[in-house]
Amino acid sequence: ALGRVARLTALCRALRRGEDEGDEPGWARARGEAEAALQELREVVRPLREPGYGEALRRKAERARKRRLRLQRRKHEARAAKEEEAARAAEREAKIDQWRAKCIQEVEEKNRERELKAAADSVLSEVRKKQADTKRMMDILRGLEKLRKLRKEAAARKGVCPPPSADEAFESQVESLKTLLKTRTELYEAEERALRVMLEGEQEEERKREMEKKQKKEREKLLQQKLEMDSKLFGDPAEFPLGHLLQPFRDYYLQAEHSVAALIQIRHEWDQYLVPADHPEGSCIPPGWVLPSLPTNDTWATAVR
Repeated sequence: ALGRVARLTALCRALRRGEDEGDEPGWARARGEAEAALQELREVVRPLREPGYGEALRRKAERARKRRLRLQRRKHEARAAKEEEAARAAEREAKIDQWRAKCIQEVEEKNRERELKAAADSVLSEVRKKQADTKRMMDILRGLEKLRKLRKEAAARKGVCPPPSADEAFESQVESLKTLLKTRTELYEAEERALRVMLEGEQEEERKREMEKKQKKEREKLLQQKLEMDSKLFGDPAEFPLGHLLQPFRDYYLQAEHSVAALIQIRHEWDQYLVPADHPEGSCIPPGWVLPSLPTNDTWATAVR
């Protein structure tokens, strides 16, 4: 309707201009167009005169506005859900990367330990091989001494006696070889002891690392249990706003963690109620927090949530 009114206004100006200029053909053509535009305007405006049409238009506009708001809200929720999913995915990726790095580090440590042990075992086996060679040489020397003794006795029975210088030269050579083999045996034994000490030290370090890992896991487990217990008792700190209704109660029950004077006062108040384990009118103070029992009905569960 507004568009047709604007067009009709332009045609009226054209009629006035044609009338002033005396252009009858142009004026007649503009008049015909103006009458047609006026008729179209009347057709468009006719429904507006009907009763209830304005209310119908208002309801239609309201439905369109609500639809736009609904679409905008859905779009905003979809964008928020997408951002939340992206944040969760990034957190999962970070945890996966951390876990992967930890696994890689453990594998590298095990590979280094295996390589070190293999190298030590290789060196130890080499030392044992040298010891076996030395022992074999000692056996050969003893066999040579026994063989010479037997041949000397056989020659003596035939009346042939070697000169004393030959005996002295043989004994000198044998003693020199025995000294050399003894020195090498002591050296190899020292190397074996050093390698065993190194292996025992490495095994001790491995046991210490395993113990530290076990203690670390125990500490993390205890810390996680404490966090879960505090979350059940006082709520999740990450979702606990500063102006929450339960903030004063939380500050009251956790004041001993921030003040030594409050800790002493609380301990003094508790110590007044200390009783033996077999006392008929009381019981011992529990070593930790007394966790609430699970809800027994839906109403209680709704209140807890």
